[in-house]
Amino acid sequence: NLPGTDDKQHSLADLKAFDVVVVVFTCNSCPYAVDYEDRINTLAKKFSESKMSAVVVAINSNKIEADLMPAMKKRAADKAFQFAYLFDESQEVAKQFGAVRTPEFFVLDKERRIAYMGAFDDNTKADLVQQKYLEEAVTSALASKPIAFKETAPVGCIIRLDRKRK
Repeated sequence: NLPGTDDKQHSLADLKAFDVVVVVFTCNSCPYAVDYEDRINTLAKKFSESKMSAVVVAINSNKIEADLMPAMKKRAADKAFQFAYLFDESQEVAKQFGAVRTPEFFVLDKERRIAYMGAFDDNTKADLVQQKYLEEAVTSALASKPIAFKETAPVGCIIRLDRKRK
């Protein structure tokens, strides 16, 4: 139950009509995450326009000023995000997923199991991409087929999780 830049509360249960859910941990302050925003937006728009039973949800778990809700709302409006952009203030969702980087992608299948986790594609430079890991994982998950790459190494900034000394 996370707040979104649309001033609504969002939960995984809200997405039960979709066969596949793409969860991306991202933020405003990481240059890698910013570099991927257009690709994420394009993918979300593709899902919507093609009537694919898939949806993208972005979650920000960082708590520095550049990543707080006011900045998230501005970023979502400026970039015309085609996906829900949610704030995980407690950082519990990131911890439950085991997310460590921004951006880091998770594909949840029909049973809401993690079918793929890792990078969006094989190159941070869009014009040099040869392997579209995330899109291939979504296509396979929608067809209930085995996913060629179930896990790849995400590239990006570390999620700034609160740390407690013992």
